Amino acid sequence: MSETTDYGASNTGANEESLRMVSSQPIGNEPVSDEELRPHVLEGFIGQPRLKAQLQLFLDAARKRDVPPDHILLAGPPGLGKTTLAMIVANELEVPIRVTSGPAVQHAGDLASILSSLDVGEVLFIDEIHRLSRQVEEVLYPALEDYALDIMIGKGPSAQSIRINLPRFTLVGATTRAGQITGPLRDRFGVLLKLELYSPDELSKIIQRSAGILDQPITPEGAYELAKRSRGTPRVANRFLKRIRDFATVLGDGIIDRDVALMGLKRMDVDALGLDELDRSMLRAIIEMYNGGPVGLETLAAALGEESVTLEDLCEPYLMQMGFSDPDAPGPLRNAAGLRTSGPESAGGRCARGQRAAEFVLR
Repeated sequence: MSETTDYGASNTGANEESLRMVSSQPIGNEPVSDEELRPHVLEGFIGQPRLKAQLQLFLDAARKRDVPPDHILLAGPPGLGKTTLAMIVANELEVPIRVTSGPAVQHAGDLASILSSLDVGEVLFIDEIHRLSRQVEEVLYPALEDYALDIMIGKGPSAQSIRINLPRFTLVGATTRAGQITGPLRDRFGVLLKLELYSPDELSKIIQRSAGILDQPITPEGAYELAKRSRGTPRVANRFLKRIRDFATVLGDGIIDRDVALMGLKRMDVDALGLDELDRSMLRAIIEMYNGGPVGLETLAAALGEESVTLEDLCEPYLMQMGFSDPDAPGPLRNAAGLRTSGPESAGGRCARGQRAAEFVLR
């Protein structure tokens, strides 16, 4: 290995999250999920079979009792369909939906204004609900339990508390970090649902459905190639579809087949495992600079010229899922699981995984 290798050179001066095609976050001005690609009923939502069955049961029970359903908390990584499910809930109940987010509700008065303007049965969707401040949360507690707002008028000894009744509504909260939601807030949700990463077969169906809506011809083989590299995330899968559609239009015959999909993905620097250059740079650094680890997260981030939160939130979850990063490393240390191809074997198939990873990241 050359001592002058610059592992972070390809990322210097760039906002990595805004550049990654494999990012599960929206890119630039890209909407969270194009409205035209969203399913509007639960039956049309592909994947998450257990979650769908539970949610359908809750909604059917609420309709039969003719009352708004319990408050719903949706947890899972970005891009899996939490916002879409919230809109489906409102559509299935045939009620309006009010949409906001945790960072947007900065003051208790902001939330009080939203709650007091809701209609009976309306759905309030709060994305990134784990980012609500403690003061805002305290306003939310009586609203969720008693459908009431407690407002303080005046200051000091003459201050008085006035309770304002609210119409019955349903709060749908979405979070990518369920562990950061306080216990009192979590306990006020009657329905807690967790979204899992999608299988390639499910993503292939999503891609073919989206291609049909976009009037884009695609073969099953082409859809599956995109699905395999979409990191289990529909948002990434739909983004790949839109970009590969450009390649098919300009460099092909307009049809996305396996060859066009492979060509486009190669030009976008996405390999057969769905890894991009940042993922590979992280693995290379662990393997070549630190002999497979363990290595501190801050040290690794400095070597790559990245923020530690970028590696922790954007790279490591997928690398751990693929078996390329060791979650058992102590404290904030990161191992490339089995990526050292010499030395005694350990932990079952860890060496085999290491050799497979090394083929992709070291060539």
